[in-house]
Amino acid sequence: MTTNQSFQASREWWSQRWLDLLDSYRFKKRLERGRNYARQGNILNIKFEGSQVLARVQGTDPEPYKVSLSLEKFDDEQWGYVVETMSQKAVYAAKLLAGEMPQNIEEIFTANGLSLFPFTLSEVKSHCSCPDKANPCKHVAAVYYQLGDRFSEDPFVLFQLRGRTKDEVLTSLREFRSKEEKSKVKSQKLKVKSQNFPIPDSRTGGFGNPPLPTPSFWQYNESLDPSLVVIAPSLSGETILDVLGEIPVAELETDEADRGDATASGIVQKYLTDIYQQASQQAAIAAMSTG
Repeated sequence: MTTNQSFQASREWWSQRWLDLLDSYRFKKRLERGRNYARQGNILNIKFEGSQVLARVQGTDPEPYKVSLSLEKFDDEQWGYVVETMSQKAVYAAKLLAGEMPQNIEEIFTANGLSLFPFTLSEVKSHCSCPDKANPCKHVAAVYYQLGDRFSEDPFVLFQLRGRTKDEVLTSLREFRSKEEKSKVKSQKLKVKSQNFPIPDSRTGGFGNPPLPTPSFWQYNESLDPSLVVIAPSLSGETILDVLGEIPVAELETDEADRGDATASGIVQKYLTDIYQQASQQAAIAAMSTG
């Protein structure tokens, strides 16, 4: 048989918090009868109308009893502070927008002088149509325990009991986040503007400089000081042909005695090397004779 402790240990923290609240009630026999009602399936239906919980519970009479539960709602100003605080905490905002309830969400409410959970059952407003004058009666108590299951399925029910649906909270949170992002961008723009940084102009190619002479950009028409011009071969001695490596070409269809040990690739490589050396010499001569 499952004990009360193991039953509670399997709950999420928000459900556990609610059960702890029920366990703090001193008339435990009354709640025990309500728990049995909930386990026996006497709650025919349960729904939300705004922040109020409405249920129909089958009792001893043929006609089910009507039960209503509610908590004190937070007003618009209080919810505004709560959502603003949520938006300033990246971890909270990310989890909430992903549809998850953060483990320490109650810290957000506490920071604004509020409590998400009631401290005692006396803060839970309840009514039942049964003739029992005690409150909570076993029908109300049954709905208490059913709410614990609802919290496990959808912890955002807690927000609804305090006057805001999940969609309303997330919509407000997105709006706050959007305002904060726009404010950051505006602040950065003002900071840049206050520092008087020059703004590049695409038409001038720089920070207020005249347009670039694109066709003659790489030309220099003035004479160079010969002492500043050094023409020398590569220090490594490598040419572009060395970098490219062996050139793959088809073998020549000639008699082996005619070409000796030379391969087709080697012949082509030697031919290109000769041309490269001649071109390099002519380029060096032309450069040294300039100016």
